Amino acid sequence: MRPTATVLALLLAAPLAAAPPKLHENPRNLQPMDVFALEWAQAPAVSPDGRWIAYERTGFDRLKDRRRSELWLLSADGGSHRPLTSGPSARQPTWSPDGTRLAYVQDAGSNRAQIHVRWMDSGQRAVLTQLEENPADLAFSPDGRWIAFTMRVPAEEGDELAELPKKPDGADWAPRPRLIDRLVYRRDGAGYVEPGYRHVFVVPAEGGAPRQLTDGGYDHTGPVVWLPDGRALVVTANRNPDWEYDPLDSELYRIELAGGAATALTDRDGPDAAPALSPDGRSLAYLGFDDRRLAYQLARLYVLDLGNGSSRELTATLDRNVSAPVWDARGRGIHFAYTDQGLDKLGWVDAGGGAVRTLAQDFGGTAMGRPYGGGDFHAAGGTVAYTRGTVERPAEIAVIRGRAAPRVLTELNRDALDHKRLGAVEERWVESSVDGLRIHAWVVKPPGFEAGRKYPLLLEIHGGPHADYGPRFAPETQLYASAGYVVVYANPRGSSSYGEAFANLIRHDYPNKDFHDLMSVVDAVIAEGYVDTGNLFVTGGSGGGVLTAWIVGHTDRFRAAVVAKPVINWISFALTADVYPFFTGYWFPALPWEDPTHYLERSPLMYVGQVKTPTMLLTGEDDHRTPISETEQFYQALKLRRVDTAMVRIPGASHGINQRPSHMLAQVLYTLGWFERYRQRD
Repeated sequence: MRPTATVLALLLAAPLAAAPPKLHENPRNLQPMDVFALEWAQAPAVSPDGRWIAYERTGFDRLKDRRRSELWLLSADGGSHRPLTSGPSARQPTWSPDGTRLAYVQDAGSNRAQIHVRWMDSGQRAVLTQLEENPADLAFSPDGRWIAFTMRVPAEEGDELAELPKKPDGADWAPRPRLIDRLVYRRDGAGYVEPGYRHVFVVPAEGGAPRQLTDGGYDHTGPVVWLPDGRALVVTANRNPDWEYDPLDSELYRIELAGGAATALTDRDGPDAAPALSPDGRSLAYLGFDDRRLAYQLARLYVLDLGNGSSRELTATLDRNVSAPVWDARGRGIHFAYTDQGLDKLGWVDAGGGAVRTLAQDFGGTAMGRPYGGGDFHAAGGTVAYTRGTVERPAEIAVIRGRAAPRVLTELNRDALDHKRLGAVEERWVESSVDGLRIHAWVVKPPGFEAGRKYPLLLEIHGGPHADYGPRFAPETQLYASAGYVVVYANPRGSSSYGEAFANLIRHDYPNKDFHDLMSVVDAVIAEGYVDTGNLFVTGGSGGGVLTAWIVGHTDRFRAAVVAKPVINWISFALTADVYPFFTGYWFPALPWEDPTHYLERSPLMYVGQVKTPTMLLTGEDDHRTPISETEQFYQALKLRRVDTAMVRIPGASHGINQRPSHMLAQVLYTLGWFERYRQRD
């Protein structure tokens, strides 16, 4: 499939305009094809002595229209920077305990990815495996003799309802029917789920036959942690009999190397995950919470004493979600990541408890598309390496050593962005008209912004709804700004990074007051005097698509709207989305047939009779999170009402539309095309 015309999108409506809109003609401004030149760092792995950092250097392949990554090696003092792999994409760099070898996973053409090892002194490499499924969660044993990993194992679940006759040789019969009897039978980005479970394996570090340690009808996930004597390891699993109906209830399990016996180390109603072993081998840091069936619940940091089995919480005073615990080199405390008011941060807390210390406030930079958070870090040998993101650049590698200030070691986008003018990103705080709640927002002004001019305004709404935007580099918002729009985005009530209470203000009340939060932000930016009030536009994806559809059903102040991958009817969504056990159990007060009124009164479909705004729909045809049937309902309802509408269906795209760069550009350029069609000209 070509990565231009047919892959970009298929428009099921009349042409938008005789001449497609152009971005700002100044070549110094960001242009669509500039996206293919962007690179960013991911997954840093620090050597045990803290001297070296291996990481994934990721970018877009212009010809294959895919993300690809190579492994690079960087000295912690910034004095050396060189590639480790070439060819097919490589990922998951993992050091041996003595630092002499690096294990990693590399794609193998049309075959499954395999585990490779590189000897760091000679540069020699070996392919260790011939696996039939993709490996993940690599971990060397303490003596360096074994590598543990997780891998999906197909399950033999035959069709016991019908024995179909055998197709004659050479016959052209229809495809066989698909019998489905599982609770969750498809997942966004993966399609229909073939029977199988993720299990733990070990393979000799010098190559050989992998040995499966776990079994049964349960998934076992990493990170994989070896215990000091090398006789057992720790993973996360939900091995409860009703695991399908209670998806969050996972525990930490000790898995014996000899025989694979599994022993639960934690026991509560709620998730326990992300184990990290202390340097002395006596304690496990991990994440979890007591499940209260809320849509948004904070993951908190705990330490488990492996000797007596007791746990203690370390982040009770931090009203923020934490992730990715890693012990410091001396075992005195634990590093972790968290997001606070739209800023991604690295924190540290003493293993005995106490106040959280912030190590860096520029963590992140790995989310490519809209201004979402995302980043990776690792610590070893007194060095913390992390991905550093800013409003002007995607992720670079930065390091923290001791109590010194962070130091940035790479300049991956100097060639692509140093000569470009980007839109300035400015922070705002606005009081909501509905109750005075303070709402955090940002304004992206067009490059070369001129005081005294009037600009069209584009409100861009994040999804989730429990997610957040922030002052982060985002190609999509920068492209909108380059096209001459003042881009406004905000974190209305329900957003994460402002505490659990703020996020749950929309519990069983979404959409509603968050609509007023967004309108208050728009009003505040208009009051600054540079917005053309006759040219207001709105778009959003996923949860932002829900709010965009809600907005056009409650106001006609916007000249045009683009509703991306939305939910239009909460009843149909609850019974067609891929992870419907979670949505019905955590997002709603009852099942659809028990309380249909609640579902319907929050459904944008019920307000379609009030829509006057020209509204385009845009969704991936392989979206299983907010299935395209949601888009079709709104499109057909608008058509029946003779409201100007169009539907863009993106072939092969799942819910994460921007996984392919051409799809990202399709969303931006079709959105701009729709807005330009209805933009009022002087």
